[in-house]
Amino acid sequence: MKKVGILGGTFNPPHIGHLLIANEVKHALGLDEVRLIPTAAPPHKEAPGDATAKQRLHMAELAVAGIDGLLVSSFEVERGGVSYTYDTMKQLTDLEPETDFHFIIGGDMIDLLPEWHRIDELVRLVKFVGVGRPGTIGETNFPIMTITIPQIDLSSTLIRQRFADNGTVQLLIPSIVEAFIREEGLYGC
Repeated sequence: MKKVGILGGTFNPPHIGHLLIANEVKHALGLDEVRLIPTAAPPHKEAPGDATAKQRLHMAELAVAGIDGLLVSSFEVERGGVSYTYDTMKQLTDLEPETDFHFIIGGDMIDLLPEWHRIDELVRLVKFVGVGRPGTIGETNFPIMTITIPQIDLSSTLIRQRFADNGTVQLLIPSIVEAFIREEGLYGC
């Protein structure tokens, strides 16, 4: 049976924290691959200069290029609209019944699991894998496997602010992603 990790998010933009999480969980659990799945519609209102779904998808593809076992899926972007994890994972498990899915979340999301859409059904579909994140508790009564990984206090919000303030993003995002952001004039740069 194929073992696949899923790391969802807006990836607005993708940064080294996302790559670190995906790679560390892949190796810790011996997964065949980890798929980054950008959401179609971010949970916040898009601001002027924000990346579109297609731009976020492309940045994620650039970010994982050349990293063994890390892939990007356009599944949610192609479907469009607001994506609930349950809906995505239900469709994926129906499409790939021979795949053992591991849904990767940070400590901030672990704390919010009781609020997730159809969480009781979701925990029966996939194995949850939690990773620590600075400033979060990461405790829940739901079944979740916790993996200890190196932590970095980094967010896409910080990266967007750095671009807006003309600050440095060197070493925080892959240089190819930075070049794309500057070419596209995203995040106020």
